[in-house]
This record gives sequence, C-alpha cells and structure tokens, in this order.
Amino acid sequence: MSRPLHLTLSLAALTTCLFVAPVQATAAAPSELTPSQDETPILTLHSDDERRPVSRAEIESSPLHEVTLQHFEGPQGSFAGVWLDDFLDSQNLDASATLRLIAHDDYTVFITPQDREETRYLLATRLDGDPLTLTEFGPTMLIVPADAQAVEAGTASSTHWIWSIRDIQAQ
Repeated sequence: MSRPLHLTLSLAALTTCLFVAPVQATAAAPSELTPSQDETPILTLHSDDERRPVSRAEIESSPLHEVTLQHFEGPQGSFAGVWLDDFLDSQNLDASATLRLIAHDDYTVFITPQDREETRYLLATRLDGDPLTLTEFGPTMLIVPADAQAVEAGTASSTHWIWSIRDIQAQ
C-alpha cells in the first residue's frame, strides 16, 4: 500500500530537517583575522639548550590559516592558526629536528621531519576567531586538517593531534 503524496513529502521534509550533518573539514585557507598583539607567553620553546617563552603574537606573526572541522574531542567550528613548518621557520628551528610537543597534562607527541614532509600540521591558536584558552583545549593545539574526517570516523590515527600545548622541544 502506498502512502499519499503529501505524507511522503512531509516525511522527506521532516527527515531533512532533523538530519544534522557533521561539520566536514574544509581545506585550510588563508585567514582574514588580524594577528594577535598579545605578548603574554603561552608556550615554551626548547632548542639547543635554550628555553624561551613564545606569545600568541609571535606565533601569529606567520600567516594565519583557517579550517572548519569537527575535532574528535568535541569542539567544532573554524580553527585558525599557523602551519607548523611556518612557525618553525619563524623561530629559526632546524627543519631536521624531531619535535616533542608536551601538553599541560604531560601528554606527549613526537613529530618527525618525515611526518612533516607527509602531512601539514596546523598550530591552532583560535576557535571561531576567539583565542583558545586552557578550558577550550588551548592555548594552542596541533591539528591535522587533511585527516579530520578520517580521525572522526575512526579510520585514521589521532596520535599526532595534541591540545593544551605547553612546550615544544626541538630535538
């Protein structure tokens, strides 16, 4: 037995209205955000027996990029930051160094030069234009825009994603 046409259309409309698609990652694009002027240190950079504090303004002195995605831990929206390689260049760090990123909870991620050749990493400092804070997975987080959908679907590893970064060590 077939349903009346108006009922079929109403069910289709209802299904469309109720279905909420997850935020899909889009390619990172240059951002129109104004770089931060905040000189307050938000992480510590370690290299060649040197420790130096780095501010949001220093990080955002490299060109800002934005990507819209659903982070697998919950936050979603437009993440803005700088490409990790651009940040390393701006800090005069050796491109052949392996990076150790350490979060405020001591979670650690290692990123090798080979990893950086194969994948682009975004050092995010903002979500929807606002600075990331410790309560929002900040003040910085490392995301992999190209892997966002696969990580969310569970078909790619999230081991290189790290948030609440407090230290970056070049080894």
